[in-house]
Amino acid sequence: MDLTIRPADDCLWDCVSLGEVMIRLDPGEGKVCTARSFRVWEGGGEYNVARGLRRCFSLRTAVVTAAVDNEIGRLLEDLMLQGGVDLRHVRWIDFDGVGRSARNALNFTERGFGVRGARSCSDRGHSAASQLGPGQVDWEHIFATEGARWFHTGGIFAALGPQTPDVVVEAMTAARAAGVVVSYDLNYRASLWKDLGGHEHAREVNRRIAPLVDVMLGNEEDFSAALGFEIPGADLYAEFDLEAYGRMSAEVAAAYPDLKCVATTLRRVVSATANDWGALLYADGRLYEATRRDGLEIMDRVGGGDSFAAGLIYALLQGMDPKQAVEYGAAHGALAMTTPGDTSMVTLAEVEKLVRGGGARVER
Repeated sequence: MDLTIRPADDCLWDCVSLGEVMIRLDPGEGKVCTARSFRVWEGGGEYNVARGLRRCFSLRTAVVTAAVDNEIGRLLEDLMLQGGVDLRHVRWIDFDGVGRSARNALNFTERGFGVRGARSCSDRGHSAASQLGPGQVDWEHIFATEGARWFHTGGIFAALGPQTPDVVVEAMTAARAAGVVVSYDLNYRASLWKDLGGHEHAREVNRRIAPLVDVMLGNEEDFSAALGFEIPGADLYAEFDLEAYGRMSAEVAAAYPDLKCVATTLRRVVSATANDWGALLYADGRLYEATRRDGLEIMDRVGGGDSFAAGLIYALLQGMDPKQAVEYGAAHGALAMTTPGDTSMVTLAEVEKLVRGGGARVER
């Protein structure tokens, strides 16, 4: 794979992520609409990758985001500090007293069980991160002066506000100029694009961003909704058609010649608590498949794709080949879904044990 990665000794950061970080309010085993108490986590598609790389894989990561400087913002800071991601590039916004001008985003998420699917209700309008605009972040300082090996962002951040796609393009342009590898998770969310023009506008934005990407990630819905690449007959409840996924990946790579690889997560929903799980990586004209885990038992599916991305990025930063990289991504994603919250709680040793084919037998 033609992926040139800067030496670690030349960089302060192994990975820098750009995205919104939300307070997640989790009703546990119940439903949001009947809850009387919530557990609190932090989470956000792009941030989750940086946190996984830091906590599971012990890499040096930072997040670029914005937060309002009030008690909720400082709760978010405390949660992020526990995650170990460096916060020096968080943009703190003065609180106006009630949140008219800017606020911290909230995400109410229930895990689902059996035939009751997981459900998320975001409360993030006018958030501080959604108001980030070009010229507010010194990307040259981050990528060239401090130095970074990898930059990650995604379609959730790009959908947040009128200027966030411009911030993504600005950051990617600076990253590429500094020789930083750029990854982008399409992460299509219908709720975010609903009032912005839906699929049509999502495709317009993502087609503008795609030529600046080295490593593209997503699932079959993401590639269809966000870029317009269809998989004929694709069905979330049917058997995976690997040949069809291979054709789609080849079409994406042909459309954007600067792409080094295309990574796709595969999920067949048996129930909220049992999914068939797998992943593919298309690189150098070949399709690499991770070990399939059918009937994977799930505690909390949120963040599985982000943890796949973190495992994949770690493996590529370590110089592993495409087959190893997709295995690390799939294993980390699978393990992350066995714990509550958006982010990974597992260790590198646990990931490597699963990659080697290890099981769930008790360890004493």
